[in-house]
Amino acid sequence: MHAFPAFFPLAGATVVIAGDGEPAAARQRLFADAPARIVRLEGDSALVPEAYAGAALVFIASLDPTFSRAAEAAARRCGAPVNVFDDPVRSDFHTPAIVDRGTLVVAIGTGGAAPMLATALRAELEERLGPELGETARVLGARRAAIKAAFPDLVDRRAFLRRQIGRPGLTVERLDADLAGPETTAGGIFLIETPDTPDLLSLRAARALAVADVIAGPMLAFIDHHGRREAPRLTHWAYEDLRARVRAGEIVALIDPPADAEAALAGADCTRLRAAPEAG
Repeated sequence: MHAFPAFFPLAGATVVIAGDGEPAAARQRLFADAPARIVRLEGDSALVPEAYAGAALVFIASLDPTFSRAAEAAARRCGAPVNVFDDPVRSDFHTPAIVDRGTLVVAIGTGGAAPMLATALRAELEERLGPELGETARVLGARRAAIKAAFPDLVDRRAFLRRQIGRPGLTVERLDADLAGPETTAGGIFLIETPDTPDLLSLRAARALAVADVIAGPMLAFIDHHGRREAPRLTHWAYEDLRARVRAGEIVALIDPPADAEAALAGADCTRLRAAPEAG
């Protein structure tokens, strides 16, 4: 790891953007929905050290190298981390490509070496990470203390959180109901039909594999890649074993189930995920 990723809380923070033109405008758009105080400095005002007092982050965003160096010198007097546009060597931190889902933020960085690669990966992740995940993160954050109180054991707490994340449409009401009776919380079974090629695996199927406590079925390489490392892989199983795991609160990803799977798993929470057929 050549750079350590870190997240700076923005609520109540001051972010200073020094410069003009598109580099500065792009930095300002980056913080459009952030709960931070954004200060724009242009011209001579950006060369005064006192203008940066109280800043949590500073962006020097200009195409003029003379201005950038003078503004950087002034900004460093405040002691805040400084990012200099298009100059990773002079920057204390690098601006990543960001997938913004409100409370949920995903950042992809290359240490300034290949920003276009980070941008391409962001486009792919934006398709995979739907806007509903931001609401899921908000709900879990709102009930963080209650979850910790209900599950003081870290292992049990993680299992409960995986179950909540694995179900679509998480709401405060549903989470509160599960917290009121965590001992009765059931898991689920995702029935996944393996596509002919890895790129046809549906996004919902990939998400189901990522949160599954157990993966049962033929372990193709790309299926194994999407599953959590900690999740046991079962190649031999019985329906009753899977129902028991659901009753125990586990989420099972069942790969290539037979046609009678839903009937055999009656009473379990089943969802079938089918990859889209190849176009053409």
